[in-house]
Amino acid sequence: MRLLFIRFSSIGDIVFTTPAIRCAKLQIPNAEIHFLTKASMKSVTEANPYIDQFHYFDNNLSALMDQFKEIQFDYIIDLHSNFRTFKIKKALGVPALTYKKLSIQKFLLTKWHLNWMPHRHIADRCLDTLKPLGVVNDGKGLDHFVPNAVTLSAKDIPTAHQAGYVAFVIGASYATKKLPLEQLQQLCHLIQYPIVLIGGKEDAAIGEQVASVNPIKIYNACGKFNLHESALLVQQSKTVLSHDTGFLYVACAYHKKTVAIWGATSPALEVEPYYPQELALQDMYTNAIVPHLPCQPCSNYGTHICPQGHFACMRQQNLKGIAQKVNEYYIS
Repeated sequence: MRLLFIRFSSIGDIVFTTPAIRCAKLQIPNAEIHFLTKASMKSVTEANPYIDQFHYFDNNLSALMDQFKEIQFDYIIDLHSNFRTFKIKKALGVPALTYKKLSIQKFLLTKWHLNWMPHRHIADRCLDTLKPLGVVNDGKGLDHFVPNAVTLSAKDIPTAHQAGYVAFVIGASYATKKLPLEQLQQLCHLIQYPIVLIGGKEDAAIGEQVASVNPIKIYNACGKFNLHESALLVQQSKTVLSHDTGFLYVACAYHKKTVAIWGATSPALEVEPYYPQELALQDMYTNAIVPHLPCQPCSNYGTHICPQGHFACMRQQNLKGIAQKVNEYYIS
């Protein structure tokens, strides 16, 4: 059976699809798994051994359609569910199974704070899409793979960090998903152990300001490593502290204990850290969230500025409590 999985972006959302991909490959006899994503997301999945063939969208949908018509898929597994995937399904005319996006429920939650969500994690809902094919959850959690050719050597991080460090993912797609600079600095001061700051080139400048608090304890890796190398930094860490961003879920795939800091988004959107069932009874993660805020969550993805103007979801975070949990996870 030849299956075309579709998820265009982003890092975290693609990682959420990995249990469905793995279970389909291992449970459907003779399954041939194809995966379509944006060209910019290539590195998120290119080392996934459960995917037989990769396809990349780079603003030329018609060329993809010509290619797909020749392949002749048995099913399309639409795990993105937007207008572009609708066009693909219509053009190919083969049976399709589509992920339930819950747009109405998310609108009610973020705009009116009426929680009609099904209380089912997005990774599980991706798996639910495959129920008609007899696929069930194997309970093994999320996947993330790095090509064998990608390595980190001892010289890639400072000597002070080679015995262990906290990976602190300071980046996020929107400002309301990130702690302000002063709180980032204070939080790093409260953490007792060496810290490696993880982020992209866009986070490098703020990373330097954070590291200036204690340049020996805090190493700013933002923008110095590619996605694969940054994933290895997460994999090799003692524990992970992160905003709601893709590398939080990469950390889950590597079974790292995590502290997730929530601002404009929240676990109510059913995107909290996700682990294998065998770890379900262990203390694997903590959600750092300001309690009883009537305005949270205010967005599915985050916003550039706080709609209320107070940014209480981040400014009122219990930094001492977060640091205490990170310190506990480091030695556990």
